[in-house]
Amino acid sequence: MEHLSQDEWVSQLENDDNAVIIDVRTDDEVADGVIKNAIHIDIYKGQEFVDEIEALDKDKNYYVYCRSGNRSGQACSIMGQLGFENAYNLEGGILEWEGDLVDLD
Repeated sequence: MEHLSQDEWVSQLENDDNAVIIDVRTDDEVADGVIKNAIHIDIYKGQEFVDEIEALDKDKNYYVYCRSGNRSGQACSIMGQLGFENAYNLEGGILEWEGDLVDLD
């Protein structure tokens, strides 16, 4: 797991053809908008969260964010324990995000 600054996260993401963006916030938080192309997996769902993460392709690169960077850091740590080699935490989370947000499809 790596903690990336906003600039590092965006720069690396833009050049990554194998990227998946994960939003680990709650349903209420996600209603305010997500980073484009993000999939929503709420970390507060406990075992359901773990089950959904385990179903993901471990060969992909995961860019994970939450509101402030704490929960996404926890999510990246869990992903590491589950055998994911490339999980990147967005430092500062959505609170410091300067890019656009879209409605979750």
